[in-house]
Amino acid sequence: MDYTCELMEKKRINAVGIHENAPIPQDGEYTHAREVKDLSGFSHSVATCGLKQGACKLSLNIKDGIVQEALIETIGCSGMTQSAAMASEILPGKTLLEAMNTDLVCDAINVAMREFFLAMAYGRTQTAYSKDGLAVGAAMEDLGNNVKSMVGTSYGTVEKGPRYLELSEGYVTKLALDSRDEIIGYEAVDTGKMMNLISQGTDANEALEASRAVFGRYDEAVSYVDPRKE
Repeated sequence: MDYTCELMEKKRINAVGIHENAPIPQDGEYTHAREVKDLSGFSHSVATCGLKQGACKLSLNIKDGIVQEALIETIGCSGMTQSAAMASEILPGKTLLEAMNTDLVCDAINVAMREFFLAMAYGRTQTAYSKDGLAVGAAMEDLGNNVKSMVGTSYGTVEKGPRYLELSEGYVTKLALDSRDEIIGYEAVDTGKMMNLISQGTDANEALEASRAVFGRYDEAVSYVDPRKE
């Protein structure tokens, strides 16, 4: 800032009835954000596309206004997965303003980016009160040890009732039913764990069995059904 601009800024702040902008909480401090480079934080945003056929969860780690890491998780639309792949290439290294004004192809990802920008501008982030924010790599921790998004897919009809297809525990292979045909438990395969075991050289069938687990009152069931076939 040259001398003239600096003098004008002082006059603006010192003028009667004019005060500094309100500070916002960022990475453990209250700061006066005047430019994009003044924004920092790690947080998330969720949005849908115009047709509501899919959704995106966007996780970004911002340092001094620049996107350091981006995690893009999508559900409900096959094309959206391809857009997420492109966004993972596009976003890192861009300023928040550039990121918001870059075509991220998918409408849901674009809207999530817009909502994320608003949250940052108002200091509404996950690290608002965390000293120095979170290190790059924090977004991956949201995925857990198996580096896999948590997906839930359940389906139900009047004729056949509910069917759990996938829960946070994994890909559901069997539902446990009581005498009234109500679900009291299920068997699921942790696909992330299974793929890790296979990549380490474990036989596929052994990896499948090692990744299988039961939940609820599974052993008390009167009958068991395959939720995808019965």
